[in-house]
Amino acid sequence: MKKRKKIVATLALALMTSLAVNAQSKDSNAEFGVKGGVNFSNMYTDDVDDENVLTSFNAGVYAKLPLSDAIAIQPELLYSRKGAELVYNNALAEGTAKFKLNYIELPVLLKVNITNSFNIHAGPYLAYLVDAQVTNETESGTFDFEDNYNNDDFNKFDYGLSAGVGLDFEAIGIGLRYNYGLQTVGKEREFAGTTYTIPDGKNSNLSLYLALRLN
Repeated sequence: MKKRKKIVATLALALMTSLAVNAQSKDSNAEFGVKGGVNFSNMYTDDVDDENVLTSFNAGVYAKLPLSDAIAIQPELLYSRKGAELVYNNALAEGTAKFKLNYIELPVLLKVNITNSFNIHAGPYLAYLVDAQVTNETESGTFDFEDNYNNDDFNKFDYGLSAGVGLDFEAIGIGLRYNYGLQTVGKEREFAGTTYTIPDGKNSNLSLYLALRLN
């Protein structure tokens, strides 16, 4: 398991490094930089009594590869924590659980400059679950999430769509982006002849980020 995580991380880092080096060698306008920010994440699901936003972080690197003066391709490699606090009250589970899901995420975005500084961007993302942390947030629940859940109970890969807006200046940029997940976070499980999925939801994440150009 640990070896597979290291392989995925190494391949993703090698891809980003290769793109950045290739872009800089072909086009002096290509950019390479670091970025990070705050995540406000949740899961969209109907299988809970309540859901609360998890505030966390994202950080990583990016390469901006111009196609023209107004259009560029921007791949990124991010470490991003998503998740939610979900309240259950049904026949299978009663209690509150906080899910912290740590992903290595690779968005590939089409970036369009509306003005010299203002841009919109959109594209797909693929993410790999490095680690999942589950904690009980109440002592009165009938279901112990901490003892019953580990990394193998979650889908390793997440994918979805990203879209956002940004302001780019000479050396820094700021932006707001939304990620809409298309993969269910939890895997199917069986209890007393009943099949269920916890969490039976998909990632929903709003990010506020700051980018720093390095070249």
